[in-house]
Amino acid sequence: MSTKPAPGPMCTRDSLASDFRALGLGPGETLLLHSSLSALGWVCGGPGAVVMALLDVLGEGGTLVVPTHSSANSDPAYWENPPVPEAWWADIRASTPAFDARTTPAVGVGVISETVRNWPGAVRSCHPQTSFAAVGPRATAIVDGHALDCRLGEYSPLARLEEGGARVLLLGAGFDSCTAFHLAEYRVPSPQVDNSFAVMTPQGRRWATVRDTSITSDRFDDLGAAFERERPVVRGTVGGAEARLFDLSDAVSYAEGWLPEHRPRTGTN
Repeated sequence: MSTKPAPGPMCTRDSLASDFRALGLGPGETLLLHSSLSALGWVCGGPGAVVMALLDVLGEGGTLVVPTHSSANSDPAYWENPPVPEAWWADIRASTPAFDARTTPAVGVGVISETVRNWPGAVRSCHPQTSFAAVGPRATAIVDGHALDCRLGEYSPLARLEEGGARVLLLGAGFDSCTAFHLAEYRVPSPQVDNSFAVMTPQGRRWATVRDTSITSDRFDDLGAAFERERPVVRGTVGGAEARLFDLSDAVSYAEGWLPEHRPRTGTN
């Protein structure tokens, strides 16, 4: 048995709910969450307690949304962490399981997001790589219609969140995790690329390639720092985690101006 003390502070469902309210969250709103469980400290009840605390604060009229991305469903020719031998590529393309909104696990977005994906009543958008899951009365309207050739643009849940006046909560996560900034990439000059994945069709599983906007989180940390200096961002602490709360539409609007000036992109990548 380990004798190393548990990392603090200790958080409970009630203490987290109190911290969320102190930050400015309230009943009835729509919230896009990016999170790190470990940043909170020691959470009694684990990720489920965090989700319950958020739902307590948002109430029956509120809707919680999280990214449930599955980036491994992609062309192995572009894998870098780690790369795989070219001799494997054809077999990977032929064997990658088709995306299933009910069962495909979320990868790289944290255990809280994966917990929301499996929450009773949760619904999920159907993009094979950049899906979102949601719980609450607006959930279905937010996740429906996620187009295969629009990872994070006008036909993704991000645009529906913008229309609905959602706010973003970065909970122990940095601006490099802020998916809202990607919506701006679709509205400024950006390269177009081929994007491939395994998808289920009425005729069965197939490997599909679509044309889509190239997206990258490169310099999102710089973008976030500038946004935070110039626009209203509520900062506080939830458990042991630094938290930032702001309007999604404000973040997208700011990024639309910042990206062409500070991170212009041409060509394909």
